[in-house]
Amino acid sequence: MALGKRSRALLAAGAAVVLALVTACGTSGPGAGAGTSAWALTGGDEQTIRGSFESWNNDNADSAVTVEFFANDAYKQKIRTSIGAGDAPTLIFGWGGGTLRSWVQAGKVADLSAYANEDPQFTGRFLESVLKTGMVGGKTYAVPNNGMQPVLLYYNKELFDRVGAQPPKTWDDLMRLVPVFTEAGIAPFSMGGQSKWPQLMWAEYLVDRIGGPEVFEAIAANEPDSWSHPAILRSAEMIQELVDSGGFVKGFNSIATDNGADAALLYTGKAAMYLMGSWAYPTIKQAAPEFIESGNLGYTTFPTVEGGAGNPADIVGNPANFWAVSAEATDEQRQAAVSYLKDGLMSDSYVDTLLANGSVPPVTGIESKLAGSDAPEYLSYVYDLAAEAPSFQLSWDQALTPKQADALLNNLDQLFGKQITPQQFAANMNKTIEQP
Repeated sequence: MALGKRSRALLAAGAAVVLALVTACGTSGPGAGAGTSAWALTGGDEQTIRGSFESWNNDNADSAVTVEFFANDAYKQKIRTSIGAGDAPTLIFGWGGGTLRSWVQAGKVADLSAYANEDPQFTGRFLESVLKTGMVGGKTYAVPNNGMQPVLLYYNKELFDRVGAQPPKTWDDLMRLVPVFTEAGIAPFSMGGQSKWPQLMWAEYLVDRIGGPEVFEAIAANEPDSWSHPAILRSAEMIQELVDSGGFVKGFNSIATDNGADAALLYTGKAAMYLMGSWAYPTIKQAAPEFIESGNLGYTTFPTVEGGAGNPADIVGNPANFWAVSAEATDEQRQAAVSYLKDGLMSDSYVDTLLANGSVPPVTGIESKLAGSDAPEYLSYVYDLAAEAPSFQLSWDQALTPKQADALLNNLDQLFGKQITPQQFAANMNKTIEQP
């Protein structure tokens, strides 16, 4: 989804925030004659990425990297345009999946396999299940740059105590909680519907819980009419049932995620639950540290669905975000970028900073660091959840091609808004299936 990384900003919605750390060899842009450059997202792990480049640049002036940060939705538009125009930064921030595949097919990103062959630690330090998301055709085109991002069901413990309830373990539990919270004047779920992609996490989990990961695997494989699978139709019906019951905060379709408004509903006590990727934790920690310090932030997995074929241990989200290297970078820019990826990315200090900010790096052998962190229970929970999941399904809007992803988010938005039926949703999406 995009999911994204879905690192989320606490800044103005849709704003493109530019935070240049250093100026390397001229302008901060990626065009001809520019130094080595990188673009990344605000919010989430921004502070870790920013600090890493600052430290790298201080110690490696000849391989310095200029980094700029953008809000999530603005970045997606900007990077698509820039890559198409041949004006991408040297280091390209992405999610892997279908978008990375389209970049590879267009010859826009460099094959990094040779560097991995030269130095086994270049890729060998990462969890294999996560590293695969940066591979296309068995070759490495991108490496993880931040924490693993499974989607969790966050909840406000104080609100649950107030109404005498427990977090839902099944979908029926979840639906029974809706009137309990609404009658207490509390929104059951926060939702940043204006951004569209947060709605996708509901569909992803419901489809997996009902039909298992094979349902989306058929869609990703472009099998005809795969969007008409019974699990797709039933999940769409359940989404609309939840909307009809008042499960989401009023006006959810006008709430944006980039400005942190949806997360704020949880920690200010206006919403009881919040389905979001684990990047929400560092965002909340930065905005409302007292909420986490008080112990009021709860977290659990998505509920099971009675009779469903999916494994309850399956998760969805983003295995991580990734750095790819532009194929149009100069030799000097590429060498500087690769030097950073080898020696600056996921260093001990990088890993320590991720953990301190509440993110879990996708690297091996960090159990002792997890145990000694400020939030050992939460961080170990996320690490184990991601490392042991039978299926860690990449957000659909990243697994699919950009064209299909746009259609998916638009149709899903109409589904949540009750503008189309589940059958119309499936029919519309079947039209996007790309046949050879």
